[in-house]
Amino acid sequence: MASNSMQDIKRRIKSVTSTEHITSAMKLVSAAKLKRAKSTFEKTTEYFHYITESIQDIFNNASEIPEHYLLGSREIKKTCYIIITSSRGLCGGFNANVIKEAARNLENDPERPVIVAVGTKGKEYFERRGYEIYSEYSAPPESISFLESHEISKPIIEMYNDGTIDEVVMVYTSFKNAMEQEVKYERLLPFEASFDPEVIKHEMEVEYEPSIEAVFNYLVPKYVEIKVFGAVVESATCEHAARRMAMENATDNAREMLDNLSLYYNRARQAVITDEIIEVVAGAEAQK
Repeated sequence: MASNSMQDIKRRIKSVTSTEHITSAMKLVSAAKLKRAKSTFEKTTEYFHYITESIQDIFNNASEIPEHYLLGSREIKKTCYIIITSSRGLCGGFNANVIKEAARNLENDPERPVIVAVGTKGKEYFERRGYEIYSEYSAPPESISFLESHEISKPIIEMYNDGTIDEVVMVYTSFKNAMEQEVKYERLLPFEASFDPEVIKHEMEVEYEPSIEAVFNYLVPKYVEIKVFGAVVESATCEHAARRMAMENATDNAREMLDNLSLYYNRARQAVITDEIIEVVAGAEAQK
């Protein structure tokens, strides 16, 4: 019995050791990818913040913004959700948290929403629950270029301008640090401009050529493209951070399990040795 138990423990030790090697290797790979992704994120963040703040400043200070870009200019009946998840698993609650936030808002949406899925995990989840996916981008977020973010944004802007949708929101994971990330729900369109039509904020009057509407029709798609690409880059950084953390936890758990199994193995081995000693002693006593 004890011998069989030892064999089982040895098999489990071998299996857990193999798992520990895999998770440890995956942790190192994720750490390297996180370093690269974080570097890209930090380089782009400052630029994106400057561009988006500049565009928002124009919106907030312009005395005549095309009405359909402003919140409250039309009733919000149909919403487009850009949901950014990963295309791979083994990253803890990264995907589940984004999906949970998106699902909570979708459940409260009375109209059939338009869903744009970046990453296969979100797409698969909502497809299984009967939602129609308008467009999907199954490539890993870190491989999506700025040109591809243009392809994501273009049909959304067209639908917004022709009245097919009335609102564009984005659900993704925001990067705080390597240990902390949080899900973010952000409205891209329409804008909640803070300007007062009765008050001109800037001291000098700005003339827009050829017209203010043409300027805004050019700026709005660029703004959405930048916001989408920035969210994709940030989400990819969060994915690698979450996977590194998940693999670190898995490695720690495997090592703890190995310690316990080694203890059980040593106890079983000691029991076998004790039984053998008892048999030898009993045999010697019987021959007297």
